[in-house]
Amino acid sequence: MRRLVATLLATVLPLAASIGSARADDDPVFVIEFKDGAIAPSELVVPADTRFKLELHNVGESPVEFESIVLRKEKVLGPGASSFIVIRRLDPGEYEFFDDFHLDMPPARLIAR
Repeated sequence: MRRLVATLLATVLPLAASIGSARADDDPVFVIEFKDGAIAPSELVVPADTRFKLELHNVGESPVEFESIVLRKEKVLGPGASSFIVIRRLDPGEYEFFDDFHLDMPPARLIAR
């Protein structure tokens, strides 16, 4: 019985892990760049009701913080750093985000369609 369980685990776990990683690779990816408070693009159209990934790149010389109160997401990036955020799904609409370290700069928004 132990061998059967061990064999099943050895077969099923790697398969399950590969399915999960394939799913993450299939998500649409959108790039947002921060440069000392400026966010590009300032408006980004993303798919509604679909999981997607935001790649965040700080190309400036000061730290930045992706902050969205409505999305309940935040991510701090040092100068030259990159990271990502996965959004599981959004209802159609507009979602504001901003650089919390540069509040003097205008916010940007995701537009889910």
